[in-house]
Amino acid sequence: MAKLVNAFSDDALGTLDAVGVAAAIASGKISATEAVEAAIQRAEKVNGELNAIVYKTYDMARDKAKSKLTGALAGVPTFIKDNEPVKGIPTQLGTGAFKSKPAKKNGKYVDQLLSTGLNMIGKTTLPEFGFICSTENPKWGITRSPWDTDYTTGGSSSGSAAMVTSGVVPIAVANDGAGSTRIPASCCGLVGLKPTRGRLRSPEGTDILPINIVYEGVLTRSVRDTAAFYAAAEKHYRNAALPEMGNITHAGQKRLKVVFFENLAEGKPGHQDEATHTTLVDTAKLLSSLGHEVEQLPFPPFDIGELSADFLNYYGMLAFALSSLGGLLLDSKPDRSQLEPFTIGLSDQFKRNFWGMRRSLKRLQAAGRMMEGFFDKYDIILTPVVAHTVPRIGHFSADLSYPEISKKAIDFAPFTGMQNISGSPAISIPSGTSADGLPIGMHFIAPFGHERRLLELAYELELAKPWRFIYNS
Repeated sequence: MAKLVNAFSDDALGTLDAVGVAAAIASGKISATEAVEAAIQRAEKVNGELNAIVYKTYDMARDKAKSKLTGALAGVPTFIKDNEPVKGIPTQLGTGAFKSKPAKKNGKYVDQLLSTGLNMIGKTTLPEFGFICSTENPKWGITRSPWDTDYTTGGSSSGSAAMVTSGVVPIAVANDGAGSTRIPASCCGLVGLKPTRGRLRSPEGTDILPINIVYEGVLTRSVRDTAAFYAAAEKHYRNAALPEMGNITHAGQKRLKVVFFENLAEGKPGHQDEATHTTLVDTAKLLSSLGHEVEQLPFPPFDIGELSADFLNYYGMLAFALSSLGGLLLDSKPDRSQLEPFTIGLSDQFKRNFWGMRRSLKRLQAAGRMMEGFFDKYDIILTPVVAHTVPRIGHFSADLSYPEISKKAIDFAPFTGMQNISGSPAISIPSGTSADGLPIGMHFIAPFGHERRLLELAYELELAKPWRFIYNS
């Protein structure tokens, strides 16, 4: 039965965002221990309905809260997605096809994340290897939206989105290989920034890929939390090849030139349903009312269907590596008979199209350059995050065949993968509401290295059109 799931309460966390919790701890208004205990109680209250937690590390978090904490977000409770290696804890990657051993050390991004002072209380769910847009998992169960438990949170950062949206924690780890930060942000009414390639530490092994499409990040409820996290993370590691971000605290003054595109005919990849397209047009009107120059152009400048097929071929290479070479990559060879149909279908597609992979790579890289070329004339590209409103549970069921899920994925999320190819940053912010009362996010894309532009614009839109939270709905 449909239900809104609200973990917010009159405890140490209240309705504070991560910056607010960190300030309360630093001032002595609350203790780090009180913050952790509040988050644990909230998690226990709602996880039975949301199914977002894979591993609980409560005692580890309690011990850390008693130690001397440093960093801009010192003491703020968080969750880490279960495709990130954390020392002493298994990394299951959302699959039941193998049994993971405890990690021998943290991943580089986990070290960067924890350097900000965040305190992990557990690990969160994802679909098998993060390949599907929803966690509906034979091994780990279904992760449900706090807005309405009949609906998905999106994916693949499903559990993290559920924990932040419901109010268990104010910030949690997400990562993005084709929209896995931005899609759940859109589905759940959160802020989700996919950074520029190289901005944050990369997941282990991704630097050797022909195109590194995987990006680390976080999900938050406020723009300032996302900005504060990046500023703090930059103190641990800063890529000297990119412009320094610093702590971005307010909207920008410069008026921007924004481009968005006409809707495609129904049945074509990229076609938006009425609610999503209305939100897109309303967002363009809002930008114009704020003094930005907004232009609409025909869409697409390239064939979305062809590029989606190329992207699936590329993902197939990753699926083949994980399912066939897992003994080397995971230190625990997967049992192929236990893999989900979508993973097997991706892997088989790669094998069928092996000799065409070079051509797919060239087309993807050319499309990325074409997208980046728009910034010769425009400051921001505006699209929806996804093409239609939040799907019900079952739409991306893991029991469906590979052709069924791949078609649904292309129809649902045709806009987000291009930035994983080009490396340019993109952000999802809450921008509308469907007839079912579920969030609709809009997608803002900036040139390589220009996260500051996105965050300054997000601040402006957050102030101009504040978004809803579960605690005041």
